[in-house]
Amino acid sequence: MSPHSRTAGASSGVWRSPLSARQVASGRLRIVDVQLDGDDAYWIEGRPTEAGRCVIVRERNGTTEDLIAQPYSARTWVHEYGGAAMRAHRGVVYFSNAEDRRLYRIDPGSDPEPITPVIGDVRYADLEVDEARRRIVCVVEDHRGPSVVNDIRTFPLDGGEAVSVVSGNDFYSTPRVSPDGASLSWLTWNAPNMPWDGCELWVAALDDAGRVSNARLVAGGPHESLFQPSWSPDSVLHLISDRTGWWNLYRVDGDGAVPLAPMEADCGLPQWTFALSTFAFCGSHEIVFWASHDGTWRLHRLDASGTCHDVDTGYTAYGGHVDATGSVVLFLAGAADRPTSVVRLDLSTPKERVLRVDSDLRIDESIRSTPEHMAFPGHGGDTAHAWYYAPRNDAYADAPQRPPLLVRAHGGPTSATSCALDPSVQYWTSRGFAYLDVDYGGSTGYGRGYRDRLNGASGVVDVGDCVEGARHLAERGLADAERLFIHGGSAGGYITLCAMTYHDVFSAGASLFGIADLEALLADTHKFEAHYEAPYAAGAAMYERSPVHFIDQVRGAVLLLQGLDDPIVPPNQAETMFAGLQAAGVPCAYIAFPGEQHGFRQAANIERSTEAQLWFFAMVSGTPLEEPIEPLPIVNF
Repeated sequence: MSPHSRTAGASSGVWRSPLSARQVASGRLRIVDVQLDGDDAYWIEGRPTEAGRCVIVRERNGTTEDLIAQPYSARTWVHEYGGAAMRAHRGVVYFSNAEDRRLYRIDPGSDPEPITPVIGDVRYADLEVDEARRRIVCVVEDHRGPSVVNDIRTFPLDGGEAVSVVSGNDFYSTPRVSPDGASLSWLTWNAPNMPWDGCELWVAALDDAGRVSNARLVAGGPHESLFQPSWSPDSVLHLISDRTGWWNLYRVDGDGAVPLAPMEADCGLPQWTFALSTFAFCGSHEIVFWASHDGTWRLHRLDASGTCHDVDTGYTAYGGHVDATGSVVLFLAGAADRPTSVVRLDLSTPKERVLRVDSDLRIDESIRSTPEHMAFPGHGGDTAHAWYYAPRNDAYADAPQRPPLLVRAHGGPTSATSCALDPSVQYWTSRGFAYLDVDYGGSTGYGRGYRDRLNGASGVVDVGDCVEGARHLAERGLADAERLFIHGGSAGGYITLCAMTYHDVFSAGASLFGIADLEALLADTHKFEAHYEAPYAAGAAMYERSPVHFIDQVRGAVLLLQGLDDPIVPPNQAETMFAGLQAAGVPCAYIAFPGEQHGFRQAANIERSTEAQLWFFAMVSGTPLEEPIEPLPIVNF
């Protein structure tokens, strides 16, 4: 088949599904910052139907309530990715407001009141309440000077100017005051490291006035990644470290760290956002923690004797947030048969209540595809991992068996996919597509060795794993080799463009806010990723792995989708790529979304980008489409 021609004689068309793109777009929440304050549960949910506004929600005695109305939106722009934009403490809620970047305080029964002054572009995240000194400790990112400054600052609970207490390094996270008020701990790292490459845990003494003294390095270094340092109720410091090659749980004892539950499983996460957590204290002597065993997450319980037990929750996809008070555990998780949910579990009963789901869209069993974890020979023959979804729609039970395949490359690249029930995946499988969600080399959840497979090999190992995954399914008869497609966002968009440029496997690819030029990206992007060198090769290899320079080699057709307000992957990446594709005669299309940033958050834009991909793949492959979708102009087609 000519890479620029339609596929003749396609074995089947795109099935008609009751699951619409509008339902998928409008019914999906982004839930973060799940936490307990006494018996009350709190979280933030990003709502596509409100243009992505982030709303603080409280659950109390079975009743949920929004705590902020328009125009407030609880989001922080520290590191651009944000996270930890809210902290609830003894009924008072503190949050960062997205529009003006100021911190606000919500007292019971009151409207939000600002507690930081109007001083320009100063951003706050990772809030910690130092109750003894009536102040907040937090990470600050100050954009007012000639260069961006990150440090740890404090300011009064009732409002006032922030005072820097820890500074001098490039980045900080997780400032935590010990329950006895005597110590402050924090994580820090310097470029070019990212926190999952290597970082340091420091502890300092606090005097009555809150001054920091006698700071000392406790753990970590340039080649040891630490995660979630936390104080137990009796002021003993705990942390996650990957010093053995796996992110495992430790207790700090003097100048050392004692392993508490050694296992060949990852109990940590890459800190793309603030205040992610995998463990929590149930009193002083018991800990619950989540661990990824080859991509499948399980909840464990470490009792006072040091014995580790599995907790049978039925959840296998973890959402990055857990908190506990006594026997009550609050977490964010999902499974193949249920969406990601805010779950309240009482270990003493055990009774479970689902407080919120990220999608209340009912997906009938007759169209629900169940994922299967797949290990296959990836790039260079090394084992790679993915979740495979077979097409499922009982109305087409007699359809031909070699379906079109859509491969997804997740973002990050140091991230991981999820097997939780996801309407955006079921949208494709209910229309007759097989779907392969690839945890390519560099993904987390499989140990440091797997994560480090990508070092110096971005555009090679990650792309190779996606390519080999598609070939693997085609060779097994589970996909039509003439209708293989790929899509992904951010780093996944980069993988998509590399796959279309350097390989002749996929008929078409859709890049969502993807990277086309590595050198230009590192020159234009924000401070957090400006020196993110580990995955990328240096010098000439960086040029050679930038698809924008080799557009004459592009196979198949390319769709580009881009938010025009994206501060992480600027629009010039997509615009330059599109211009080059047009000039080279490659079938291509481009949709720009005003007001969208990195990751689409507005329902109308999510709907349009989803339908555009389906229409594009069907048109360029000559696959019949049974539903009306607004077309888009395809250049050179």
